[in-house]
Amino acid sequence: MAASLGPAGGGGAGAAHGSGPSGFAFDSGLEIKTRSVEQTLLPLVSQITTLINHKDNTKKSDKTLQAIQRVGQAVNLAVGRFVKVGEAIADENWDLKEEIKIACIEAKQAGETIAALTDVSSLNRPESDGQITIFTDKTGVIKAARLLLSSVTRVLLLADRVVIKQIIRSRNKVLATMERLEKVNSFQEFVQIFSQFGNEMVEFAHLTGDRQNDLKDEKKKAKMAAARSVLEKCTMMLLTASKTCLRHPNCESAHKNKEGVFDRMKVALDKVIEIVTECKPNGENDISSISIFTGIKEFKMNIETLRENLYFQSKETLSAMLEALLERTEDFTDCAYTSHEHRERILELSAQARTELQQLISVWIQAQSRKTKSIAEELELTILKISHNLNELKKELHSTAAQLAADLLKYHADHVVLKALKLTGVEGNLEGLAEYACKLSEQKERLVETCRLLRHVSGTEPLEITCLHAEETFQVTGQQIISAAETLTLHPSSKIAKENLDVFCEAWESQISDMSILLREINDVFEGRRGEKYGYLSLPKPMKNSANLRSLKADKPDSEEQAKIAKLGLKLGLLTSDANCEIEKWEDQENEMVLSGRNMSSMAYSLYLFTRGEGPLKTYQDLIHQLEVFAEEGLKLASSVQAFSKQLKDDDKLMLLLEINKFVPLCHQLQTIIKTPLQNQVFLKVDKCITKARSMMAVLVQLLSLCYKLLKKMENSRWVSVTTVDGKT
Repeated sequence: MAASLGPAGGGGAGAAHGSGPSGFAFDSGLEIKTRSVEQTLLPLVSQITTLINHKDNTKKSDKTLQAIQRVGQAVNLAVGRFVKVGEAIADENWDLKEEIKIACIEAKQAGETIAALTDVSSLNRPESDGQITIFTDKTGVIKAARLLLSSVTRVLLLADRVVIKQIIRSRNKVLATMERLEKVNSFQEFVQIFSQFGNEMVEFAHLTGDRQNDLKDEKKKAKMAAARSVLEKCTMMLLTASKTCLRHPNCESAHKNKEGVFDRMKVALDKVIEIVTECKPNGENDISSISIFTGIKEFKMNIETLRENLYFQSKETLSAMLEALLERTEDFTDCAYTSHEHRERILELSAQARTELQQLISVWIQAQSRKTKSIAEELELTILKISHNLNELKKELHSTAAQLAADLLKYHADHVVLKALKLTGVEGNLEGLAEYACKLSEQKERLVETCRLLRHVSGTEPLEITCLHAEETFQVTGQQIISAAETLTLHPSSKIAKENLDVFCEAWESQISDMSILLREINDVFEGRRGEKYGYLSLPKPMKNSANLRSLKADKPDSEEQAKIAKLGLKLGLLTSDANCEIEKWEDQENEMVLSGRNMSSMAYSLYLFTRGEGPLKTYQDLIHQLEVFAEEGLKLASSVQAFSKQLKDDDKLMLLLEINKFVPLCHQLQTIIKTPLQNQVFLKVDKCITKARSMMAVLVQLLSLCYKLLKKMENSRWVSVTTVDGKT
């Protein structure tokens, strides 16, 4: 049995809840609850700020008083849920128990104080005279809010320490079991230990998946995804490679194949620990230092500072930056696969950049001594010229790398070499093995070099990391395929050796497929289409519940299921139309709220088409992945709306925040449903997900409508204030 470890947020169904020496179930229960309550609490914090800033002299209408009371009650309820989870964490971790309990008590007191001070529903009645409320004791609310934020932060930081300890403990268990697997000598013993190893990998998958979802740094998230992708693929490789070694104990190539898998898994496990503990090993290179696009961006920022400050840096620094940048273009010009036209154009633009920098330095020196308008204009012109030249260089480099990658992917789409290696293996053809192993090595080197070029033009750090992951995967997997093929050729009748070669070939084919997605994302970033994202396809294998989804790979709704979900989808289709109508009202179509709303509407329409058996989503796996992205986009929209609310007056702000407070929990509930293990109830899960997505779209339509009205109200208010001062415009 192989454990599955997807790159984000997932593990197998029924994953080791509370397994291990500690008996602690934080991995799949408490962490999700803590994060959910934390995310519920944070929007309420901004509502507390609104309460504190509420003007004392404003008219206290019944509607305003009810809204204030609802906020106070919502805060207190959210704090109550948070405290309950915090106390559960404390009970399971004696070393942090006292600290967490104290913080929970403080949070509870703060929540109750806020609820009491916002109990203002009867304020307009005569009997309320003398009642202490937010209007009479604003200092009390401020103190309670500060205490709440302080105590909640302490609980979250302590809980974070618990999670990190859990991940380290889990990694150590996996490593210890791997050491036993390396030394095993019998099939019976191997099966027993591998079964334990599978359970431990599932537990590790849960912990690291949840951790990856919580990471705010996209670069760390990409690194975690890459490491977890390695572990997922290597788990199956470890199974077949170990079985092959046990079947053929005297075969050197089989041992070499197995050792390669163990080594790569150990490196990936160490990488996960580096990310969660934020400890870099000495001498680790920052990959951004070898990206040409990053170098161009930094160089342009430096020359543009000359507009404001002529003494910001030295001429030598700029010259050194440009030379370092142009030196990296040698990866393109020295590449044997770069066309003559591309090579000549890159060299021409590089020489032109050097010439234009010298012109810039000359004008710069003059500008330092002569403060005239003509010199300032000449400096501006030289800055624009070198910026334009570097933009042209970027285009040429991107075109070169993208064309090489596209041609290579097209050429190797049918995997002729892999098929030939399998055939020579079962035939026991050693001469054929040597010929096709050489061809695979050439293909590997070309893929590795192309990934290196793509890394230079990727445009973002997460995509750079994904390119590096692809480069390493081709490098390692290519060698492992050759050793697996050699084992099969030496033992052509061995079923396990054939199965082992198949597993490594599948990993190669999977990485080729990932590379085509990576190329599409790089093109999107370069052409400014990042907002479309094709469902966040970056990062290797971006599914958050791959163990849950593994059984869904080929599953499509049968006729009965299709009929049931068609009814669910009808309302979703209508809501999509409503959302589009609201979006079309906006004059600024590039507004963040509009962009997120449009993305959600587009995804909801894909979900609707799925319910009709149409559109790009073909399987349940496609649907679940789309819903993951849908929930993420919903949280992004909520963040944009929250930022917009800060520009509004108190009553309008309160009204909008209450709507956000309906929307955000729906996003988290959808994420929780997606994460819930399937347990052979696929259709029930899909039914719940679509129903929840439908609820989100209904609130989205209301949110977009309200935001548009409040934006117009704000703009009209500004216009009136400008045009009525002393009756003059």
